[in-house]
Amino acid sequence: MAGSGSPLRVGVLALQGDVREHVRVLTGLGAEATPVRRASELTGVDGLVIPGGESTVIDKLSRGFGLAEPIRDARRRGMPMFGTCAGLILLADRIVDGISGQETFGGLDVTVRRNAFGSQLDSFETDLDVPVVGPEPVHAVFIRAPLVAETGPGATPLAALGDGTVVAVEQGAVMGTSFHPEVTGESRFHRYFLEKVADAAG
Repeated sequence: MAGSGSPLRVGVLALQGDVREHVRVLTGLGAEATPVRRASELTGVDGLVIPGGESTVIDKLSRGFGLAEPIRDARRRGMPMFGTCAGLILLADRIVDGISGQETFGGLDVTVRRNAFGSQLDSFETDLDVPVVGPEPVHAVFIRAPLVAETGPGATPLAALGDGTVVAVEQGAVMGTSFHPEVTGESRFHRYFLEKVADAAG
């Protein structure tokens, strides 16, 4: 764990997905970013990022590598976690169209719909107002993205599309986005997450 004056140590779940992009953003913000592939590596970090990729694959691999329950335990103990795209699915408490047997780590009182915007061909970009990260709009890239179909009382929406569809949400030290800030050079979400990590690390 990070001590006084030392960089925050943030793990990036490195089972599948855009791990390097998250490591690059976190490192650029002064954090010590490290890939996490086994439970022993989870104990040495102050926060965890769950990248975009295939939520079903990451779910299966996390169970196969013995990581799923340690991640849930760490979250219950208050470890900050940030999921993008597939990571949002994995941090949701409920999935309305998951495959048979699909599990999540939980932490966000939301119901998500996988691939809600269609296939890779239906990927799109738009600008979003996200007051918690600053006054300037966020340029968001949606790639086979999920959406938040329902937000429970425990979760707080951070951003929505023009039609009101929630695409970013937080609950305490856990946050998730439908889009990929890590692929556009957008660092404000990671900076906001690092504030949560710093608060939790004391």
